[in-house]
Amino acid sequence: MNSMDLPTPQQPTDRSASTLWWINGISIAVPLVVALLLGIRTKVDLGSWTQNLPHVIGGINTLTSCLLVIGWLGVRNGKIALHRACMTSAIGLGALFLVCYVTYHLSNPSTTFGGTGVIRYVYYFILISHILLSLVVLPLVLRAFAFAWCRMFDAHRRIARFALPIWLYVSVTGVLAYWMISPYYAK
Repeated sequence: MNSMDLPTPQQPTDRSASTLWWINGISIAVPLVVALLLGIRTKVDLGSWTQNLPHVIGGINTLTSCLLVIGWLGVRNGKIALHRACMTSAIGLGALFLVCYVTYHLSNPSTTFGGTGVIRYVYYFILISHILLSLVVLPLVLRAFAFAWCRMFDAHRRIARFALPIWLYVSVTGVLAYWMISPYYAK
């Protein structure tokens, strides 16, 4: 490790308090926008290319899951630069996921799961837990990122203990839900 890998901690500032207000706003606005978007009956015609977005979203969730595991292993092994790169990339993929998700649901009707029997219950358990925990994880991840950015590493570690497993669960269940519903997407 070199001195670039171990930044010095910083005390909370007015800037970090302002950042937390933004995080709270984003954490409320994103689910509201998504809920409103899913309620729109008339879709916007953005072209047939948007029908491929679920596959892109599945790939984004897969990459995010891999980055989270690699980033966690990195920090556990003292590779702070690797951890930072993986987590920053995962945040970027989260933003890309949101753009793709909004674009898809703005322009395409929701796909109904066609499975029957026990698999239907498994799918809906995965989907519902994925959705509920995605609401919980957004403010946790944004706070963990902000604390690291502001060099408040004790606060970062405290919140990351909760954020990481939930984020990983949300990412992995996103892949599972995609895999299970993908046979029912319009072709």
